[in-house]
Amino acid sequence: MCAQVMMDFRQFFFCFCLLVSFNSLFSQDDYVNDRRLRYEDWIYLPNIKTVQLHESSFESNPAILPLNATEQLELSFDDLDADKKDYAISFVHCNANWEPSDLVHSEYMNGFFEANILNFAYSLNTIQKYTHYSILFPQANMQFTKTGNYMVYVYEDNDKSKIVLTKRFMIYENKITVLTNLRQAIGNDEQFEKQHIDFTLINSQYELTNPYSDLKIVISQNNRWDNIVTAIKPTFVEPRQITYSMNEESTFNGGNEFRYFDSRSLRTYTERVNHIYRDSLNISHIELKKDELRIFNQYVFYNDLNGGYLIRNKDMVGSPETEADYAWVHFFIPYENTQGTGNFYVLGKLTEWRLSPTNRMVYNADKKGYECDLYIKQGYYNYSYVYLTDNKKGGDETMTEGNHWETENDYVIYVYHRQRGTYYDQLVAVKRFNSSRK
Repeated sequence: MCAQVMMDFRQFFFCFCLLVSFNSLFSQDDYVNDRRLRYEDWIYLPNIKTVQLHESSFESNPAILPLNATEQLELSFDDLDADKKDYAISFVHCNANWEPSDLVHSEYMNGFFEANILNFAYSLNTIQKYTHYSILFPQANMQFTKTGNYMVYVYEDNDKSKIVLTKRFMIYENKITVLTNLRQAIGNDEQFEKQHIDFTLINSQYELTNPYSDLKIVISQNNRWDNIVTAIKPTFVEPRQITYSMNEESTFNGGNEFRYFDSRSLRTYTERVNHIYRDSLNISHIELKKDELRIFNQYVFYNDLNGGYLIRNKDMVGSPETEADYAWVHFFIPYENTQGTGNFYVLGKLTEWRLSPTNRMVYNADKKGYECDLYIKQGYYNYSYVYLTDNKKGGDETMTEGNHWETENDYVIYVYHRQRGTYYDQLVAVKRFNSSRK
């Protein structure tokens, strides 16, 4: 009897370990029944594509609004199931570190806390059928009353456990003036490769009791999330002026101008397109010309979107939102030997600025290089190749793109303040600036 029990236990344990090992092959990026709310830009289902959140006047504008502004944000996405679903949105207020604050809905919003997505349209003249959804907010009966970090999430069937996507945005009120100075880094070769940011906070009309503990500074480059810098401490504190100078944390790789390709037409070859074809399932494919490593190239300036993209279609005269088709885009970069301590990724707004299995590159020994395939909508795209070392957080462009201190980059400084006696972080200043434009 005991032997039988022991045998049954061993079989159970073996099956349990096998199940755990099988599940570990799939990350949460692979849509494995994991729809718990995440406080970051995230797509939870493989049928959801081309998620955008921006100030509504132009699709390249960031998802940032001043408090009580007349402007709106526009959230849009495509559902490749191409049917009609009941989608709705709701919101969460977050602290500076993107964890939910202790505020309840009624403390940071007036009116309704959620809204149904009523604006939708079916794709026209496309091989890939989809339904395009969009919604504008805030609305007359839906207003934000607190500044800070926010998360909007889309859910279906009136069930908030069935989350479809999440996107970050910010509401701010400039109570502090931010003065910036971007310059070359100092020391060794860094002066030719890195950009350093010194800045000063002027708080003439706003009380800061203890800036060392009550202030939090976040700096982003080109709207990336993987390489943001935080935990920057003041260098000098005066009664109405706080200086941040010579902080190593506020030094960024200069990087390079972003690579690009034009897929606005699936009939015409553009500068970076090597081949366009359809497979046996009538799905469109775009083979890009082989990219090259740029680590030894001299810096060359050209206008780019700093990692963004524009959805466009030159083959049709209608709206690109519903008449732009989808295609598999094939990326390749040569590399003599495989790298065993990390992975290469295609990075940009086209990949939600995330480093996930979806945009991880795979080494092709026959072609001697790394390749990746992405299913994306027609348009004009920027992208770069970055390397993520195991157990590190941010992608590094040094091995693929090279670094130049002259590179044109967009930066944003976010200043958060938690007033004494409160339990949330206000966003009291947002400073946007460019490394090339003074």
